[in-house]
Amino acid sequence: MAAVADATAPVVTPRRHVSRPLVVAAVLVVWLVLFTVLRGHQTLTLAAADLTGLHRRLNDVNDSIGAHRNSNPVFLYFFNEIRLVIDNLVTFVQSLISQPSGSRPVPQIGWLGIVGLAAYVSWAVANWRVALLAAAGFTFFGLQGLWQESMDTLGLTLSAVLVALLIGIPLGVWAGLSDRFNRIMTPVLDFMQTMPTFVYLAPLTLIFLIGGASAVITTVIYAAPPAIRITAHAIRSVPGTSVEAAQSLGATRAQQLLKVLLPMSRRTVVMGVNQTIMAALAMVTIAALIDAPGLGKTVVQALQSLDVGTAFNAGLAIVVMAIVLDRVTTAAAVRTEVRRTGGPFARWRRPLLAAGGIAAAVLVYLSHTYVWAAEFPGDGSVGTHVASAADTTTTWLQDHLSGLTNGVRDALTNGLLNPFQTLLTDSPWWLVGATLVALGTVLGGWRAGVTAGACVGLLVGTGLWSDSMTTLASTTVATVLVMLLGAVVGVWMGRSAWADRLIRPTLDAAQVMPPFVYLVPFLALFGATRFTAIVAAVVYAAPVAVKIIADGVRNVPEATVEAAASAGCNTWQIITKVQLPMARGALTLATNQGLIYVLSMVVVGGLVGAGALGYDVVAGFSQGELYGKGLAAGLAIVLLGVMFDRITQAAARRTRA
Repeated sequence: MAAVADATAPVVTPRRHVSRPLVVAAVLVVWLVLFTVLRGHQTLTLAAADLTGLHRRLNDVNDSIGAHRNSNPVFLYFFNEIRLVIDNLVTFVQSLISQPSGSRPVPQIGWLGIVGLAAYVSWAVANWRVALLAAAGFTFFGLQGLWQESMDTLGLTLSAVLVALLIGIPLGVWAGLSDRFNRIMTPVLDFMQTMPTFVYLAPLTLIFLIGGASAVITTVIYAAPPAIRITAHAIRSVPGTSVEAAQSLGATRAQQLLKVLLPMSRRTVVMGVNQTIMAALAMVTIAALIDAPGLGKTVVQALQSLDVGTAFNAGLAIVVMAIVLDRVTTAAAVRTEVRRTGGPFARWRRPLLAAGGIAAAVLVYLSHTYVWAAEFPGDGSVGTHVASAADTTTTWLQDHLSGLTNGVRDALTNGLLNPFQTLLTDSPWWLVGATLVALGTVLGGWRAGVTAGACVGLLVGTGLWSDSMTTLASTTVATVLVMLLGAVVGVWMGRSAWADRLIRPTLDAAQVMPPFVYLVPFLALFGATRFTAIVAAVVYAAPVAVKIIADGVRNVPEATVEAAASAGCNTWQIITKVQLPMARGALTLATNQGLIYVLSMVVVGGLVGAGALGYDVVAGFSQGELYGKGLAAGLAIVLLGVMFDRITQAAARRTRA
């Protein structure tokens, strides 16, 4: 009977699992088929000079705020007061180092005093090598003929960093001590750090107008998240046993914080200061679009007039400043650890620092008292030669390599970018939206799909659907190129220690340069086209993707690789069948970061002919009647960033699971 019962029992067949790549391919095929049938219908195209109802309402809001700025209590007693405080801070710093002060035709501290202070501070917080680098770098600004512009940029950066740290470090400590506050802050910081720099400018000019004070406020908002996040991480990384030991000795919460948590997390907090300074410098240069003084303004004006030589000279000064600030703060983190543990010649350091402080004070006095020490001597001939060399090189490249550069540009534009852009812009908006929702759901789950759907709906609401799809096309193509480059170089670095040692310093240096700097050399190579912005975006985003992939490949267990080799796998099979599949989480994370970096650079490319949303934002700053459209473009950029971030982050979590 048992045998009969077994024979008649229903047979349970296992459910077949359909792979995600197959579903993605099916979604894309359906999209292509429907595109051939519905091409050109319901594309929501908007001409460059046309405005929607939303854009006009935003213009009206801008006009209304301007008319009532000095009578509305919210502005009169809150926003205007904030701007006044920041404006006083900026004016004070500028009067110290960059702008004439009162009846003085020069700043309070001239070039000699600033060089001496830069060298002394670098020596005090880092070491003598960094002090020499700082002195040489600051002297180079004067030789370029860009002393005042460099000091304006430095003054805005230091003002913004001071305020950002005053806000960011206490919030970071709070987030490190409180799980509830950390849960609240994490999504806010995630959102803020996915927003490209351009996006911060338009809404804040609506509230704080334009100028140096508005640039500092914008920079503070952009640069504070790294300080908050890294400080919270530093506090949470302190070993629990150290805190428990302090508690057992009767230490209060304040004593635990001041005597245990902050001292033991000092090095990581200093690295947070480093990231805040780098973010501030990047934002201050871009804030030239809202009339912030400094090197960024020189670069923007040169890019708009296609003056490659002037742009290169000012861009070189930005690079030098970024390198100096980065090396000082990075070395300061190491010095913090040496100071905590003790080091050689420690007993001589204090008297040497005292002597150096006296020397720096003497230089400051001389620069305050004598014109020859206040105004940088010379006529900036080095900068003239740099600009001339850049112009000569540009002319040579255009005369001798135009065939090659134009061929590469045309091949990628006509073979990849134009077809994909046509697919996005000529498809019905609802078809592209449904495809994005389907891809988000398949790759990231239903929450990512819902987020994609919400972003699609809001993109339609901005009235800039076609421009959004053009930006999406450029971003996607650039990200594909970033991942191809990242996979090749990242795998090489992950498999070869000497390749990692050779390439990583270059990647580290590339990551400290503000986005503006990348546009200049490619403007010389490819002219003012959207392809210039795409190539600049690839170079800008590649370092972070390469490093993430290299770390992912390196973290694959050596035993697994050896087992594959012993089974007879060749190098190609080990890479494609073992290391890359086991580093899928790193690949997804690299895609996430690559997308965010690429998007931020593609929209900056609006300055060099990239068009689409980046151009809409720039036009909104320069043409009052297009302000509302520029504000809507900024919102569209945010929506694209959020959609990219949520889908790729959810995909990364599913990959790890």
